[in-house]
Amino acid sequence: MSGADQHSPLSGLRALAHPLRLRLLSLLTGAPMSSAEAARELGESQANVSYHVRQLHAAGLLDLVEEASVRGGRAKRYRHLPDSGERLPVGSGADHRAVAAVLADELVRRSRERLPGAAGDFTDAELTMAPQSWERVKALAAELGRVIHEEALAPGTAGAVRVSATVMLFPMVGRGDERDTPEPDDPDDEAAPRGGAR
Repeated sequence: MSGADQHSPLSGLRALAHPLRLRLLSLLTGAPMSSAEAARELGESQANVSYHVRQLHAAGLLDLVEEASVRGGRAKRYRHLPDSGERLPVGSGADHRAVAAVLADELVRRSRERLPGAAGDFTDAELTMAPQSWERVKALAAELGRVIHEEALAPGTAGAVRVSATVMLFPMVGRGDERDTPEPDDPDDEAAPRGGAR
């Protein structure tokens, strides 16, 4: 964990660049939970989960939806609303690479728990397409994200299927086009475009 991670709230895309934070966002999409409840579900310490819940809440990715009395104390329950990601700034190239690295590791972790013999789906591409086709692909991916998150159920729901879904789409630098240059590696680069990210 970096010094910045330990002492100040994360903002923007960097808030997603941690495996436990990604798992918490998924878990808290299906049902609101307190840090203690999420820690039990994920097999993590309550202190560690509580820290990351605070980071996600400060970044605007978790909403406090309920405060309940639990054994004489108060339990704060948080929920992830998927459209909160649309408010995140796009971030720098380094931010995107940090998130991509965490997503890659998460995909490997989840693949270890793949149901043996079960069919799934797989698409991977690095290609060129017409601008209107790219816009259609982005719209379909956004719709897929909405459906996945709207249909999320609480862990342990009878008859439910536990699934993994990862989609990361982005335009790439054009080959042979001098007007297009890769983003610099500097994570503090202010020239990075701003906009929505999911």
